[in-house]
Amino acid sequence: MKRKILSEVKGFETTDGAGVRLMRVLSRRSSKAFDPILMLDSFDSTDPKDYIAGFPMHPHRGIETISYVYKGNMLHKDSLGNQDAITDGELQWMTAGSGILHSEEIPVSERMLGVQLWLNLPAKDKMVAPEYHAIKNKDIEEIEIDGGKLRLLAGNYKGNKGYQSKHLPLNYYDIQLAPNKSFKIETEKDSSLLLFTLVGKALIDDKTIEEKTAVKLGDGDEIVVSSLYEDLQLLFVESKYLGEPISWGGPIVMNTKEELDRAFEELENGNFIKDEMIYD
Repeated sequence: MKRKILSEVKGFETTDGAGVRLMRVLSRRSSKAFDPILMLDSFDSTDPKDYIAGFPMHPHRGIETISYVYKGNMLHKDSLGNQDAITDGELQWMTAGSGILHSEEIPVSERMLGVQLWLNLPAKDKMVAPEYHAIKNKDIEEIEIDGGKLRLLAGNYKGNKGYQSKHLPLNYYDIQLAPNKSFKIETEKDSSLLLFTLVGKALIDDKTIEEKTAVKLGDGDEIVVSSLYEDLQLLFVESKYLGEPISWGGPIVMNTKEELDRAFEELENGNFIKDEMIYD
């Protein structure tokens, strides 16, 4: 059974961090419809003034942040002592868990193109120990498909295995199609599935989807996506529904107001970070 479009969200321009211009696609308003994806920010600029301010040190708890830099560079530092750089085609996967502080510097490049997802953590895993993991190009399999290629960023695809999420299953693909090509993807029938048009327009469920648009799809075991008269770069994100209550305050997402209030109290009194090592 083919999946049908349930919801369509086009991004809007905003600024975040120290003044980074970005396209906010998914946010608090879409969190129930796109469960378990809380947020999707898209970056696409050839003007360094749009992004070099970066994201100074800031906290997270209760989520995972997954940054995919298809073009450009990103430098990561965190309260665990990690310092790392990703470049064209690579990802950084950060499990905030019980609490982490991190910063992201974005050096000048010819083009900054990518996305950051916020993946919710199940209630039972909200307070796991924080972790950071980089997914480098050597870890990403590129699979030839009819009319293009599929980059296996995480999860599984037809027996091929990428980075495996520890807390929620996540199949994350970068699908690239030449003009006027179609591609059928088999899915778990009741998984939570979103598609995002990073570059170009797509034909999905007989509807033209504009660039920088996220669509949520209903249940089914397959989806057919098609490029139109231009190249298409489409992100495929498949996980499972949590269906849990959300209490969200800025960079912290918990299940209850009491948990959220406690997180901000700990931020104020210096007890937010549970690990002794703090990046200075």
